[in-house]
Amino acid sequence: MLPGFAASEPVYSQGGALKGVVAGEFGLAEDGKPGPGYEPGAEVVGKYVVIAEGARGSIAKQLIRRYKLDEGRDPPKFGLGMKELWELQPGRHRRGEVLHTMGWPLGTRAGGGSFAYHFGENLLSIGFVVHLDYANPHLFPYMEFQRFKHHPEIAPIFEGGRRIAYGARAITEGGWQSLPRMSFPGGLLVGCAAGMVNVPRIKGSHNAIHSGRLAADAIFEALDEGRSGDTLEVFDEAVAAGAIGRDLKRVRNVKPLWSRYGLLGGLARGGADMWWANLFGGTLFGTVHHRKSDALSTEAASRHPVIEYPRPDGRISFDRLTNVSYSGTAHAEGQPCHLRLWDPEVPIAVNLPAFAEPAQRYCPAGVYEVVEQDGQPEFVINAQNCVHCKTCDIKDPSTNITWAVPQGGDGPNYPNM
Repeated sequence: MLPGFAASEPVYSQGGALKGVVAGEFGLAEDGKPGPGYEPGAEVVGKYVVIAEGARGSIAKQLIRRYKLDEGRDPPKFGLGMKELWELQPGRHRRGEVLHTMGWPLGTRAGGGSFAYHFGENLLSIGFVVHLDYANPHLFPYMEFQRFKHHPEIAPIFEGGRRIAYGARAITEGGWQSLPRMSFPGGLLVGCAAGMVNVPRIKGSHNAIHSGRLAADAIFEALDEGRSGDTLEVFDEAVAAGAIGRDLKRVRNVKPLWSRYGLLGGLARGGADMWWANLFGGTLFGTVHHRKSDALSTEAASRHPVIEYPRPDGRISFDRLTNVSYSGTAHAEGQPCHLRLWDPEVPIAVNLPAFAEPAQRYCPAGVYEVVEQDGQPEFVINAQNCVHCKTCDIKDPSTNITWAVPQGGDGPNYPNM
């Protein structure tokens, strides 16, 4: 365990197995080549490598592609979770209370909902999740969150309180159908690097922890037998046959049914399906599959109305850049942009006319802008604002953006989040 170092690249053996990662690379120039003061970073190697990067891990993404771990699986699905930490007035705090809501203010435009947890000494963790398979590119997830806080049942909670932190992160939502093979030569994917969130329970940490235990068992057995660098298929078998598989299989249809039939129709079908699975095993609908990725779910801007959002009031709701200042995010000046475009022309030539360039809205940190330069639109990346949520790597309709690890492990610093 090497805290404080970013794992930037996988390292392979001559036989093609994963043998480690590159940690702590510094001093690359803007073109990605070594510049003055370049330090190459260290290769950290082992007999087996466990990849536990969370949702849309940058190394996990490469390994899934290299070893074709997603063959025969549904496309991965994600949600964007945004969260604020508040210090409430004592009279407004109800320690231990948990609140979940669905729908408003999204309505039929997208799936999602909120959470609010009263904990500690007058602390409130409040957030909003938007499923990233929404079709309307004019949708603004961050502003849906800010609007939610003005609901008449929610707004009074904040009276006299103060926001003290903000953050955002992608959440895996594909479930059983989207789970890739997790074993490959030399390593394993665990937790949300594979995607183990139980969507209706809004919970994945239990499966992530259990997958780590199963990984340890598989690796210990292999080392005890004098093996290293092979494919530990016993891990996949243990996940499928054990508590993780049982947990994910019985709720596997909730997310795709919600996507197909909307909030009310999807939840009615999903609820009936879970009820049947709990009582009798199996499901009413077999396995309902995810049809396409979240990026390909984005439809042309001309097919959808522009959504007008109220201006944040600075008391309960806030603009993005102000909130980003509460995330503790920091990136060293002069480092190359860690948000890489496969084709720099696509944002203006393709995404702007076809999709009204949704990066301006789906990013919860204001990283992406379209500005006018000499009378022409120009795509600007404010990489210093990035809170490492990975939404751009998921939702860009042209799949043109790749999130890479910033140099030196820079990024957000979340207190009590």
